[in-house]
Amino acid sequence: MVFSSLTFIYLFLPLCLFLHSITKSDVFRNLILTVFSLAFYAWGEPMWIYLMIFTAFFDYLMGLLIEKWHGKPWSKIAVTLSVIVNLSLLISYKYGGFIWDNLHQLFGYLPFDRPMNSLPIGISFYTFMAISYVVDVYKGDVKAQRNPLNFLMFISLFQHLVAGPIVRYKQIFEQTNSRVINWTRMSEGVTRFCFGLFKKVVVANVAGALVSKYLDIGFNDLSSYEAWFGITLFSVQLYFDFSGYSDMAIGLAKMFGFDFDENFKHPYAAISVADFYRRWHISLGRFFRDYVYIPLGGNRKLQLRNIMIVWLLTGLWHGASWNFVLWGFYFGCFMIIEKLLDGILQKTPRILRHTYTLILIVFSRALFYFTDFEKLKTFVVNLFYSKNPIGAGFQTDVLEHTFWFILVIILCIPWDEIFDENSKVRIQTVNSYQYVKPVVNVALLFLATLLLVNSTYNPFLYTRF
Repeated sequence: MVFSSLTFIYLFLPLCLFLHSITKSDVFRNLILTVFSLAFYAWGEPMWIYLMIFTAFFDYLMGLLIEKWHGKPWSKIAVTLSVIVNLSLLISYKYGGFIWDNLHQLFGYLPFDRPMNSLPIGISFYTFMAISYVVDVYKGDVKAQRNPLNFLMFISLFQHLVAGPIVRYKQIFEQTNSRVINWTRMSEGVTRFCFGLFKKVVVANVAGALVSKYLDIGFNDLSSYEAWFGITLFSVQLYFDFSGYSDMAIGLAKMFGFDFDENFKHPYAAISVADFYRRWHISLGRFFRDYVYIPLGGNRKLQLRNIMIVWLLTGLWHGASWNFVLWGFYFGCFMIIEKLLDGILQKTPRILRHTYTLILIVFSRALFYFTDFEKLKTFVVNLFYSKNPIGAGFQTDVLEHTFWFILVIILCIPWDEIFDENSKVRIQTVNSYQYVKPVVNVALLFLATLLLVNSTYNPFLYTRF
């Protein structure tokens, strides 16, 4: 089940909200959320629900032992065991086939068959959440959760389960035990959810249909204009698909009394690659910073090496394929280059830095999209040199989507950065919007529903990670 399905919007969510709101008992509320979260996961992945439950209770026990043995060698052994078990499960289910393929290619024969497990949805997200929990308990940043039900709820919350953001226990542990729910928070949550749904259905899905047309069907025959058009549309789809999901997750969390951190902050307004990834998938970047980059030495010891390791791991996190490793290496190189040339970049006009960043980001989507290196090679050649004429439908697609392109640009502009909190324009706009917010929410929901009813194309890209 995904947030942008009619079943979720008009059946699952209203029923869960109703049962969650009829009592003020936090125990009952947590039980309701846990049951619904497990049902949400089992809807599409019934066979893998046991793996998630095992992860939750294993790390719950490890947290208690780590805290009990705090300051003793056994505590370090417990946290090490927990990290090893969590990563072993992730590697086994997500990368088992990839590892087998590469070993088979190297040695020709292996004494065991290729793993045929499907990828458990959300495993990359809840594994990192579990690891961050046990490490934070070990460091003394949080107290171990005593209630197993509360910890299972934390791991399985449907708001973040399928595609993040990666929520840390220390961000919501107080709300796990006691939450404040009122009409103001509910209104903010509904507004955020409707906006995210609009971004997903009206922007990402439309972009996705065009991406399929240009990058999947006969991409060998693309002109350079069409190749850049297709990969730019994939950049749009990827951003609005994932940021729309994050908006919906944050909105849903607020409806139930949780506060999730922002996961996107207008990344296409960035003026460097480093700036882009401070704005894009923020929860993943913070995880690698706090649990990989800093422990390796951060900027105190072998910084350039640490940057490259983090980016290779970031690439591999996105998928069990060499193209993702190449993608991570690509950004690792540019992060290092920017670090070495920081003085020059700071003196470069902002518009040039912004243009340079957008070109690098859009080009990188080719590395992200094509898992087959032969297809990638053909596509990259077409990006820079193609003898193919422009297709007859290209101009039609551009003209028919003119207003849609304008909408995309408007939604990518960081209005909250242009007009700060003390700006009269922003204050007046926010005050005026309060009066029309219910109407706008209904309109966005109605439009999204209309498109969902009339379309069978409704993918969620990040569920595969």
